[in-house]
Amino acid sequence: MNSAEAKKRIEKLKKEINHYRYAYHVLNQELIPPAALDSLKKELFDLEKRFPRLITADSPTQRIGGKPLKEFAKVRHLVPMLSFNDAFSQEDILNFEERNLKLLNPVEKFDYYLELKIDGLAIKLIYENGFLKIGSTRGDGYLGEDVISNIKTIEAIPLKLLSLAEIAKNLKLAGLNQKIIKNFEDRYPAELEVRGEVFITKKNLFVLNDQRTKKGETTFANPRNAAAGSLRQLDPKISASRKLDSFIYDIVSDLGQETHEEEHLILKSLGFKVNPYSKRVKNMVEASKFRDEWEKRREELDFEIDGIVIQINQNSVFQKLGVVGKAPRAAIAFKFSPKQTTTRVKNIILQVGRTGILTPVAALEPIELGGVRISRASLHNQAEIEKLDLRIGDTVIVSRAGDVIPQVDQVLKNLRDGQEKKFIFPKKCPICDSTAVKIGAYYRCSNKNCVALLREQIYHFVSKPAFDVKGLGPKIIDKFLDWGLIQDAADLFKFKSGDLVGLEGFDLTSEKNILANIDRAKTISLRRFLYGLGIIHFGQENANVLADFLKKRGVIKKPIDLWLAARKLNPNDYNAIVGFGPKIIASLTDYFNNSKTKVFLEKLTRAGIKIKSQSFSAGSKNIFTGQVFVLTGQLKNYGREEAKELIRSLGGGVAESISKKTSFLVVGENPGSKLAQAKKLGLKTLTEPEFLKLIKKS
Repeated sequence: MNSAEAKKRIEKLKKEINHYRYAYHVLNQELIPPAALDSLKKELFDLEKRFPRLITADSPTQRIGGKPLKEFAKVRHLVPMLSFNDAFSQEDILNFEERNLKLLNPVEKFDYYLELKIDGLAIKLIYENGFLKIGSTRGDGYLGEDVISNIKTIEAIPLKLLSLAEIAKNLKLAGLNQKIIKNFEDRYPAELEVRGEVFITKKNLFVLNDQRTKKGETTFANPRNAAAGSLRQLDPKISASRKLDSFIYDIVSDLGQETHEEEHLILKSLGFKVNPYSKRVKNMVEASKFRDEWEKRREELDFEIDGIVIQINQNSVFQKLGVVGKAPRAAIAFKFSPKQTTTRVKNIILQVGRTGILTPVAALEPIELGGVRISRASLHNQAEIEKLDLRIGDTVIVSRAGDVIPQVDQVLKNLRDGQEKKFIFPKKCPICDSTAVKIGAYYRCSNKNCVALLREQIYHFVSKPAFDVKGLGPKIIDKFLDWGLIQDAADLFKFKSGDLVGLEGFDLTSEKNILANIDRAKTISLRRFLYGLGIIHFGQENANVLADFLKKRGVIKKPIDLWLAARKLNPNDYNAIVGFGPKIIASLTDYFNNSKTKVFLEKLTRAGIKIKSQSFSAGSKNIFTGQVFVLTGQLKNYGREEAKELIRSLGGGVAESISKKTSFLVVGENPGSKLAQAKKLGLKTLTEPEFLKLIKKS
């Protein structure tokens, strides 16, 4: 066979294989036996191996390829990937509808489109001239990760859209208008962005967990974790082995679609797999019936769902209602009733947090709840225990609100047999036996050197918002402490090759990985460094403000430079910092006056920690210099953090609370108590349009 003959055969094979893929995944039709399809794929693979110049990006053989990545690149979403607010009751969805009707003046006619809410991971796909080019996760809604290599391994996602002739035929059969059809008359759109969900079926999750159990590996607790973990594998071959699936449900590009229902018809016509159980309804009564029906039928499905999505079908109305926070007003997730079961409280134990707060936790007889094994539930504080009248030995009803957080809902007092014991909140820390001091509704360990505090502080130190040491979780930190390998967080940076090999759970590969992650964390911004110190009452926003303040007073390149800079500050200096009240100032003063802080920062310096300079990209003018902003309510045009960054980039400061130092209160929708405080103090308030007008001056 020569090159020309091979090319002709390859094109035929590609067309047939894609035809069978589309029939199986989109139309739910198995046209030929799987073994026969595998045979065609093998023939294609062999031909491409003989004629590598004939390999194209849309070939089915290219679903798995390339070397494992070192890390994922970031992808910015030009149109934010929003999430949905949740509803748990009939009252919630009626309130949702009522709010929207009030905002639509005059009221426009609309109906609803309903979809099953898949327990998976949101993705974005971009096709250029019909070919898949970009595939990313949602991330924080504005910035996701490029996982295109792994997305290509998902058979349900086409590498190339159907032929123009097939698309035109499908669109006409779907009854779509000429305006939509015209987009595919003689060429594909230059860019087409769609969005959907990646998930793993119940069957494949069972197989995956069975394999992991046999290998002695931790199993996935639920489909969402399995899908997320599988899609974020650096090696595409691992992702491919997990056999992920996908439904696409949204079109971002303008193809002339007027309703969400039309988007589903278009997606199916292009070759995407869409959920076959979606439905258009006239009103909330029908929507509620749909939700109740699927709550009963959810076990029939081969994939997990945790509710339905209700959204206004008409795109013009959807857009008009806009966004509040990170959720569209015109859509809501109507969750199924919290999964509940009964179990017994074996004990009530106390956990000690990094700030010394003692939190009571119910130790339960282990139960399965919503696909997750539960053995503990938070009880928050002493008042919660008293409110429930909870005793050790009680039979209780436990739920996972929103299928996430385990909580004790009710005590079944009639099942008591007299053996139950009241829980007496101890007056001493359960770890170090120091006095527990009551502060408000909580108790705190008075010993600043408590071992439990040390553990929690190190957990905090390596967490994502701080040093972000990947792979270094609580279990490993506990081992390091128990083995006497570390005395504080600074000791983590002293490990060298050979220190960990041979210890339980560590071989050459795992040691190499953890040491590489620790080494990468040695260079950190001042903001993250300050937050990682775990100073009491000191959060991320405080760390941002203090970092900006210190940056203006000198360069901080090493941890010990921070101690020297902080020692030069007095309470009056701290008092000049926007948003710093008495609690924060006292906490900072105590922290940097403590001799142990100096020793710790010196250790970090000797360990090679470097603090990199970091600044916001400045606007054309520092028009907000010397001005302090506080934000309240939801902004339409900016996320909360995005607005703060913008203010700082223009020279302004941002505070969390209202004070006499506040220059402006920016008021979004549904403002909180800050608005009343500002009015009481006679402070200047800005609506979002007024705020935007100020920004435009830059």
